[in-house]
Amino acid sequence: MGVTLAKGGNVSLSKAAPNLTQIMVGLGWDARSTTGAPFDLDASALLCRSGRVLGDEYFVFYNNLKSPEGSVEHTGDNLTGGGEGDDESILVDLSQVPEQVDKIVFPVSIHAAELRGQSFGQVGNAFIRIVNQADGTELARYDLSEDASSETAMIFGEVYRYNGEWKFRAVGQGYASGLRPIPLLLHQVRAAQLDLRMRSEDRAS
Repeated sequence: MGVTLAKGGNVSLSKAAPNLTQIMVGLGWDARSTTGAPFDLDASALLCRSGRVLGDEYFVFYNNLKSPEGSVEHTGDNLTGGGEGDDESILVDLSQVPEQVDKIVFPVSIHAAELRGQSFGQVGNAFIRIVNQADGTELARYDLSEDASSETAMIFGEVYRYNGEWKFRAVGQGYASGLRPIPLLLHQVRAAQLDLRMRSEDRAS
């Protein structure tokens, strides 16, 4: 049984499963109330470097199922979110992820949310989990419990490189304007982190 994380928590996947190369990122949710319109959530993956998506082709989702080099693959769109277990899954071959990629971010967005008057406030039992494809072992899990009343997109988690290891972080950050601001916000967060680090180093010198 893998570790269950709280928001902001992280775990080393490389230490949890030495020689880990291939993972399955499973994402799930249930619509707990609806407006009567169909409720369609879409998972995706963004391959990033220094907070920026490498390019449009590195945005992996239901209409672009595989990254250019094939390291990240979306297994297909679930239009209803019905049933138990993972609603959508994304396969990642860590050994084939381009060297320039330092982070893979996993957002989930609500299709046509504004038109249908839908938000994550109507979604329950949302989760993201990391599974070792070699033996099916769940390495990490994050159950989102935030009441995101107006958000229409949310970053569930991210897999990233750190000191030669692959790690997973539980994020749970929502956005009220869909996926559009996420790449820009990732860059802004990265810039803020670097600024804080430089200020800390200046004080120490």
